[in-house]
Amino acid sequence: MEYRNATFEDINQIAKLQERYHVNTINEDDKKDGFVTTLFTKEQFEEIIEKENGLAIACDNGNIVGYAMAASWEFWSKWPLFQHMIKDLENTTYLGQKLNVENSYQYGPICIDKAYRGGDVLVNLFEFSRQEMSKRYPILITFINHINPRSYEAHTRKLGLDVIKDFQFNNNNYYELGYDMSKKTKGSTI
Repeated sequence: MEYRNATFEDINQIAKLQERYHVNTINEDDKKDGFVTTLFTKEQFEEIIEKENGLAIACDNGNIVGYAMAASWEFWSKWPLFQHMIKDLENTTYLGQKLNVENSYQYGPICIDKAYRGGDVLVNLFEFSRQEMSKRYPILITFINHINPRSYEAHTRKLGLDVIKDFQFNNNNYYELGYDMSKKTKGSTI
């Protein structure tokens, strides 16, 4: 398995993986196993690659089987949910620090082909992304919809993210989670 940052040549495969597991297009039987909620365009994938170097991928024999997005709050500020989270940073403390756009970044979504779930792809993809983003930020922040228990379990139990608080937005309930970027991901082999 290879873990690396995505290039423009990877976008078509990433978009196909996103479409397979997006909440609006996922096979209903697969929804219980996790899904992504934010839909990205080709241009948005290009921007996160070019400006943030924040699209990590897992490849198996040249096939992209997973991706994890990570970027500055400036990148995410186009979306209303992230605007809400940015505004609330000053009301959020984690690791003894009041959060802001300089000491934290937004991680996710992460998407892994269901044939590769349950193994070490999640842990290693997260660790690769953590290594890259720890060069710029001490704190990772993310969110998980309450109706996505598989993602919650994977991020809290398997990856060790901490629940900071719950919040509501657009009639949905979310967990806000954090991670200390100085900690290597437990169980990672990279």
